[in-house]
Amino acid sequence: MTRVVFLLVPQLHLLDLAGPAQVFSTAADFGHGYEIRYVAEQEDVPTAQGITLRAGTRWPRLTPEDLIVVPGWRARTLRGNGALTRETLDRLVAHHAAGGTVASVCAGADALGRAGLLDGRRCTTHHDVQDELARRYPRAQVVRDVLFVTDGRVITSAGIASGIDLALHLIAVRHGAATAARAAREMVVYARRNGDDRQQSAMLRHRSHLSDAVHHVQDLIDAGYTSTLPLADLAAAVGLSERTLTRHFTGATGLTPLRYQQELRLERAEHLIVQGATVESAARAVGFQDARMLRRLRGRSQDVPGTGGPSTTPARPGQAGRARDSRSTSPTDVRASALRAASSASP
Repeated sequence: MTRVVFLLVPQLHLLDLAGPAQVFSTAADFGHGYEIRYVAEQEDVPTAQGITLRAGTRWPRLTPEDLIVVPGWRARTLRGNGALTRETLDRLVAHHAAGGTVASVCAGADALGRAGLLDGRRCTTHHDVQDELARRYPRAQVVRDVLFVTDGRVITSAGIASGIDLALHLIAVRHGAATAARAAREMVVYARRNGDDRQQSAMLRHRSHLSDAVHHVQDLIDAGYTSTLPLADLAAAVGLSERTLTRHFTGATGLTPLRYQQELRLERAEHLIVQGATVESAARAVGFQDARMLRRLRGRSQDVPGTGGPSTTPARPGQAGRARDSRSTSPTDVRASALRAASSASP
C-alpha cells in the first residue's frame, strides 16, 4: 500500500489538491494500492475558493514507497505566504532523505524551496511566480513553459491543472502508460505529459479524444503490440467493420491502427537500443521478424522534423475520414495499405 500524503496550506487552491487526489483515487479504484491522507498544521484549512477543509495534524508513518504532495495556494507573491513551521519542512527533507518522493503543485514549490529540496535541482512553478522562485532560491534551476519537471525524487509542476499531469506521470512510472491513459480517460481529461525532455509516451500521445470504440482498440493494441493483430479481429472486438474502424481510429488519433502499433513498437525498440540492445534483438523483442522494418521505421521517424518519432499530427476538425498517413488518401486505401504492411511486418 502506497500512502499519498497531501500537505495542506491555508488558502490552497482546490484544484491543486483535488486534481492529483482524483488521479490517485482513480488508480486505487483500478485495484492499485493507494491510501490518500491529508495533513496540515491545523485541523481547519481555509481554501482560496471559500471552502474550509478538515485535515489531520498527525503525520502517518511513511516509507520510501510513499509520496508527499504540497498543493499550491493563492498568493500574489511567494514571500510571506504559505507559512509552514521548520518542523513541517524538516518532515519533507526527512522523507526525501529516506528515499521517498516529494512533489509540489503551483506555488507549493516554494515550500520545497524553503525546505532546501530545490537546491541544485531543476524545478518549475506557476508562470506568475517563476521569476520570484528563481530569485528566492538562486541555487535552483527554474524551468519555464513546462507542465512539470522531474529531478530525481523531487517533482514540481506548474499551475493548477498541471497537478493532474504530474499525478498521471507518476501513475505511468509506477504502473505503466496504459494505466495512466486509462485513468485519464476515466476522468475525461487529456492525457498530457510534458517536460523539457520528450516525456509523453506513444500510449498517451494519442489518447486526447473521447471515442470509446477507439480507446478500446487502443487498449487491445497497447496490451498486445508485440503480436500480430489482424485488423479484422480489432474491428470485431468493437462491433465495427474494418473500414469504419480505420476511419474512426484515424479521425481520433491521426494514425491508422497499424501505424499506432508500429509507433508503440518503435518507441519500445528505441528504449531497448538506448539500454544497449542491438537493432536486431530490439526488433525481435518488439515483434518484428527481423530488423528491416525497424530500420525503415527509424529512418522514417528521422525524416519528420521535430518529432524524434513517426508523424503524430492529430486530425483536424473535418478530417475524420482522412488518413494522416501520407501514403493513403481514403479509408479504403488506408485499409488496403494497413493490410499490406501488416503482412510484411508481422512476425
